[in-house]
Amino acid sequence: MNRINDTAGQSDQQLASTLAGRAGGMLLALQADSLGNGLPARELKDLGDRLSEQMLNAALREFRPADAILSEEAKDSPHRLGAERVWIVDPLDGTKEFSEGRHDWAVHVALWNRGTLTAGAVALPGLGTVLDNGTPRPGPRSPMQPLRLAVSRSRPSPMAQALSAMMHAELVPMGSAGYKAGAVIRGEVDAYLHSGGQYEWDSAAPVAVATALGLHASRIDGTHLSYNQPDPYLPDLLLCRPEIAADLLRALELLLETNDSLQPTGLSMDGMHQP
Repeated sequence: MNRINDTAGQSDQQLASTLAGRAGGMLLALQADSLGNGLPARELKDLGDRLSEQMLNAALREFRPADAILSEEAKDSPHRLGAERVWIVDPLDGTKEFSEGRHDWAVHVALWNRGTLTAGAVALPGLGTVLDNGTPRPGPRSPMQPLRLAVSRSRPSPMAQALSAMMHAELVPMGSAGYKAGAVIRGEVDAYLHSGGQYEWDSAAPVAVATALGLHASRIDGTHLSYNQPDPYLPDLLLCRPEIAADLLRALELLLETNDSLQPTGLSMDGMHQP
């Protein structure tokens, strides 16, 4: 594993962007080499997860040794619950897409600092970019075009399908959570709605980037997204352009009130958004 030598003295945001980009570059090379050599998909998934976790963990231990880490690919520790600073990491978001040679996967690196996400980066190696607080905010959308919602390419959620029908929105299938959130950040789609179950590492970095750029991010009932919780399960997310957030939340409220089967685990009707 190559040591990342040029991160000493960087700000937290610079470090997040550097680490996400370096891990993404390593994974992109690994993907090309392994697919060329016929490595089975299951082995490539495991190898990518493991090598990216090792790279990110080693760098954070070196350059932020006092900070705690919450990572999808590492054993959780109760130490983080008493820490003021916690890095929330998904070393390889979208292992299926990665192992299939697709480009719609990501690397997530975020920092939770005393209750708030204060830094974040989402590497999209297949597009050759890292999204962070320096990414240009999407330009204005045309009111003449239908809303575009990023959804899973293999299993669009019933909630997204119901919202699409209500809002006459176009569903745009794509890969990993970070890639879908990145599509909102880049202006390719207008919103990303997820209600099928996620964990903190699935959304922390995308939410950090999106909110730094002035986009809307919340639970689907409009309540705050809380990180570094004892249970890192964070099942649902709405990430969208701010000018459409109120309309989407009102539509989601109506859907949740009229169809109990659409309500994600852990969502309380008492916390519903009030327009």
